[in-house]
Amino acid sequence: MTPVEVPASSAAALEELVAQGLPKAISDLGSLVRIPSVSWAAFDPAHVQSSAEAVAEFARELGIFDSIQISRAAIAGTEELGQPAVLGVRAAKNGRPTVLLYAHHDVQPPGKDEEWESAPFEPVVRGERLYGRGAADDKAGVMTHIASLRAISKLLGEDLDLGIVLFIEGEEEFGSRSFRGFIEKHRQELASDVMVVADSDNWSTEIPAITVSLRGNVTFRLSVRTLGHASHSGMFGGAVPDAMLAMIKLLSTLHDDNGGVAVKGLTSTTGQTPEFDEERLRQDAAILDGVSSIGTGTVPSRLWYQPSITVTGIDAPTVANASNTLIPEVSVRVSARIAPGQKAEDAFKAIEAHLNENRPFGAQIAITEADMGEPFLVDRSGWAIAECKAAMLAGWGQEPVETGVGGSIPFISDLVEAFPDAQVLVTGVEDPDTRAHSPNESLHLGVFRRAIQTEANLLWRLNQRH
Repeated sequence: MTPVEVPASSAAALEELVAQGLPKAISDLGSLVRIPSVSWAAFDPAHVQSSAEAVAEFARELGIFDSIQISRAAIAGTEELGQPAVLGVRAAKNGRPTVLLYAHHDVQPPGKDEEWESAPFEPVVRGERLYGRGAADDKAGVMTHIASLRAISKLLGEDLDLGIVLFIEGEEEFGSRSFRGFIEKHRQELASDVMVVADSDNWSTEIPAITVSLRGNVTFRLSVRTLGHASHSGMFGGAVPDAMLAMIKLLSTLHDDNGGVAVKGLTSTTGQTPEFDEERLRQDAAILDGVSSIGTGTVPSRLWYQPSITVTGIDAPTVANASNTLIPEVSVRVSARIAPGQKAEDAFKAIEAHLNENRPFGAQIAITEADMGEPFLVDRSGWAIAECKAAMLAGWGQEPVETGVGGSIPFISDLVEAFPDAQVLVTGVEDPDTRAHSPNESLHLGVFRRAIQTEANLLWRLNQRH
C-alpha cells in the first residue's frame, strides 16, 4: 500500500520542532537514567516506582491524554504484583486509527562499578554518546515516545485525531512476569490498530533498521549433584566424580566442535539476510585477536535464524575461596535462544531430554526456575510497515534495513495473541556500539534525534489515515 504523502511544509515544521525539543529530551532522559530502576527481585522496588512516577509526569505534561495511571498486575499463578507500568490513553477521533507506543522504564543491574568508565547511574556525555545504565535500553525508547508526542502535538494541536496508547512497562528486564496479567486487566485500554515497540537495534549509527524477526528464549537453572558432602580432593580425587567435572562434561555436550548447538530437536529457519561479514562481527562483538567465531552459515543466519545456548552464570566456590575439596553440587544458569518457527516449550523439552540423556557418571541433575518466551516474525503485508519505512527514510535520509535480532522480546507474542489484528512495528534507538546490558552502555545522540524524528513522522502519517 502506498504511504501517505507528507507536505514539505509539514515535514520542515516537524523537523524544526524535533530539533527545538532535543535538548529537553536529552535532559529528561538524563533524569531518568539517574533513577536506578532495576526490576530484579534483589533490588529496591522503590526505585522502579520512582521511575514510573517520573514517566507518568512527563506524560501528564503533554496534556493530550484522557487518562494516565500507574498500574500493577498480578503475576500469573500468584497473588504477587508485578512492577509498576505507566498507561496513558487518548481516544481516537474522526475515524482515525489508534497507535500503541511501547517501551520499558526498568533497567538491567549495573554490574561491577569498576568496569564502568563513569558511574552507571550518573549520565555523562562523551563525544556523541550519552553513557549510563538505561541510557539506551530502554529509557531512550521511553523518551523517543515522549519527545515525538511533544513535537506532533505542538504541530497539529486540535487537529491531532490519532488515538494514542502510551504503555511503558516496568519489568521487561525481569522477564515481563506480570505482562499477561496486565493485558487482561487493561485489555480495553490497550486495544490498538498499530503497535510500535521501541526496544530494538539499528543497522548502524547512520542506517536505520526495522526488526522483522526475533528469537525466543528458554532460560533455567541447572544443578548437578554427585556427592552427599564435600570430600578431600587428594584422598578421593581420581576415583570419585565431583560435581564440577560432571557439569563440565554435561555442558560440553550442548555444542559441536564448531560451537554450533548440538541438541536434537532444536530447529533453525531461513530468511533473507543483508551483507554482514566476519570482520564486522569481530568488531561489533569485540572478539579478541586469534579467537574464532562459532557456528556455521552466514553471520546473520547464526544470529537470527539458528538456536544458541549460553551459560550466563555459575554458582561455585570462587578462586580466592577454593579449598582442596571435591565439590558435591554445582549450579549454572542456561540461556537458550530459539529460532523463529519453534515453540519455546518444545525447545525446552528438547534441551531437558538432552541433558537427562547425557548425564555423566549417573550424576543427579535438577532443572528449575525455567522461563520461556516465544520467537516472533513480523507480518509484513500490512500498510503500517510501509508507513514506518517511509518515516524512517524521512527521519534518517537512508532506506531502512529489514533485520532480525538474536535477542528476545517475548511479550510481543503475548501482544499478538491478545490483539491478532494489530500491526506490530519493532523499532529502536540502539546501535552496534550501544552495549546494552553491559558496562558502559550508551546512546548515540544522533541516533536518538533521528529516532524521534522518525516516530514524529510516523505519528503524522497515522493521523492522516482513516
